[in-house]
Amino acid sequence: MTKADIVNEVAKTTGLEKQNVQRVVEAFMESVKDSIAKNESVYLRGFGSFTAKVRAQKTARNISKKETIIIPAHSIPAFKPSKTFLNLVKNSVTK
Repeated sequence: MTKADIVNEVAKTTGLEKQNVQRVVEAFMESVKDSIAKNESVYLRGFGSFTAKVRAQKTARNISKKETIIIPAHSIPAFKPSKTFLNLVKNSVTK
């Protein structure tokens, strides 16, 4: 599902205009990105939480140049689904 699909689905469900829904979706995504960039978590009850995880410094190899490089510690965005969301996905998968 793409952002356009989300906008279309929300517009169809709510009866709002697509342009308004698109502005709301984009504003929501910007708010989440800004919060994570400030190292603030975003908690959405019943959906999940967006956080910034810290990756420790590590040593890696550049095989083509045959040298060792140091990858510095850095933060990455992460999403952890809520228990209800996780259970919904687990129970919906058919084997």
